[in-house]
Amino acid sequence: MKFYFFHLMPSQAIDPTFLEKNKSSWINLPNTYYDPQKGAKLYHRYLDELEMADALGFDGICVNEHHQTAYGMMPAPNVLAGALSRRLKQATVGVIGRALPIVSNPLTIAEEFAMIDNLMEGRFIAGFVRGIGCEYHASMTNPGFSHERFREAHDLIVRSWTEPGPFEFYGKHYHFQYVNLWPTPYQKPHPPIWIPSQGSTETVEFAAHPDRRYTYIITFSPLASVRKNLLAYRKQCESFGYECPPEQLGWAMPAYVAETDEIARKEAATHIESLFNKFIMSPAQYKLPPGYSSLSSYQAVMEGKYKVRESYLTCDALIENGMFLCGSADTVVSKLQQYQEDMGFGNIAPMLQFGTLPAELTTKNLEIFASEVMPELRHMGVSQKGEIAAE
Repeated sequence: MKFYFFHLMPSQAIDPTFLEKNKSSWINLPNTYYDPQKGAKLYHRYLDELEMADALGFDGICVNEHHQTAYGMMPAPNVLAGALSRRLKQATVGVIGRALPIVSNPLTIAEEFAMIDNLMEGRFIAGFVRGIGCEYHASMTNPGFSHERFREAHDLIVRSWTEPGPFEFYGKHYHFQYVNLWPTPYQKPHPPIWIPSQGSTETVEFAAHPDRRYTYIITFSPLASVRKNLLAYRKQCESFGYECPPEQLGWAMPAYVAETDEIARKEAATHIESLFNKFIMSPAQYKLPPGYSSLSSYQAVMEGKYKVRESYLTCDALIENGMFLCGSADTVVSKLQQYQEDMGFGNIAPMLQFGTLPAELTTKNLEIFASEVMPELRHMGVSQKGEIAAE
């Protein structure tokens, strides 16, 4: 099993009553709520936490991309990955992930990632996503072209990493007379690619294809939805004629570990509830704009993920439905052992800071997770051949 500390970098210094006026933390939340003095301190605190994970022995740290929201202060995750690249001694950096369809020039992402891969001397994971619906409102990108632009941008980036330049690229959405990347990636043929997902059937088919075999990471979902989607991915691999190894599956979830189950609940409750009932809140039309997904994918995501968010989610409810992993080290280890045996994943990306969780509790969470959870699970989720090479 490999462990990746996943950070959202929420704007937790925000006025806690903001939802009483705005009903959303995305797109239309006035940026007057952002305090640069407090925000600057938060950035440095969050980078310190990511560096701490490296010192504690996590296999990697993960940042991601969101725009115009208090949910996560990472509109440019490459900047943060670059800042970390000279500080991390052992951990891999994962940008999980960049929203390909909303950019006008995907080669800029290819260049950014190649630079980070060089700075890290190969300790880098490239995460590609379509971006949740809110990103299409923020960028004014037509969601009806989301799948087309994602696949075309993906093909352009991978070709720019692997084919000698210069060459021409003329697609439906992107046109380049000269594709001639400098620098090229450190890892050959290119960095490993992860595909975080909310459960889209189109994404499963794309990531599992034998030409790609990308690591599929299910995010922010009830346990039943995690199980359903990871099983669907495994079956998709089988339909393509190969068995899915553990290294090709992952799960990202918020987690909190303390001395006992009771202490863990008491310390985490207010902060995990702030994540799910405040920071994550946005209208359905923001999350799933028309044309963004097929009807079957809409139905799967709504039933598997968004339906549970229609009412206030308490800490106990989140623990019960599996959206929040919380308890003593023994409890967390036992649950993850059971889940891994059931679902076969080889990577987990615990979000050990969430919502309004303060620095001292984040530090405590990181230290207990690293010292009492990770060693007990290292032996699980490893196939006979170990790691999958990028293809």
